[in-house]
Amino acid sequence: MRNLTISIFGSKIFYEIIIELKLFPKSEIKFVNNVNSFPNNDQIIFFFMNSENKNDFIKIKAIKNPIILITSSSASGAKYNDDLVEQISTPFKIINFKEKVISFLAKHEFKLSSLIRLNDYIIDKNERKIRKNNLELQLTERETDFLILFSKSHKPLSRDYFLKNVWKYSSESDTHTVETHIHRLRKKILDKFNDKNFIKNNNEGYYI
Repeated sequence: MRNLTISIFGSKIFYEIIIELKLFPKSEIKFVNNVNSFPNNDQIIFFFMNSENKNDFIKIKAIKNPIILITSSSASGAKYNDDLVEQISTPFKIINFKEKVISFLAKHEFKLSSLIRLNDYIIDKNERKIRKNNLELQLTERETDFLILFSKSHKPLSRDYFLKNVWKYSSESDTHTVETHIHRLRKKILDKFNDKNFIKNNNEGYYI
């Protein structure tokens, strides 16, 4: 298991147990008791939620670090599992907790490896989605391939380039495939994100 930076919020006792058992021996482990001074560069956060610190959880979640959220099994309320949060209930076995952390981090790192930034958008190449702010749009396989090519280039890409790299056609192919796909993708982006200039073009080709 790789080295970690871990911040523990909400349980000084759990922090002391982790240190005493040397559960993560190669990790830097910190106990944090003030949400306003919470560091923003931790790799993972263990957050013990109670009736008094739910607003603190919302603030910490905004940092966008992976969080192991620990709640009481007797407590009722919302479920918080998503790409950044793994929720577990007490009581639990400490060895099972370690396995949960390792598994969650592996999934999180796999997720990060699938994300590609394209200007103000995020492309998820595994789920074939494009996101901006709180909106997301499902893409086809070809549309995803298009956008990945755009993300790798800082100059306009020609119709021939797309034919060769997406469809494996020769540049002599008599087809409007590229133009048709770009037209459809432009319309989908306009309808979802109201972006009228998502894919532009000039004499050299298409660009974002």
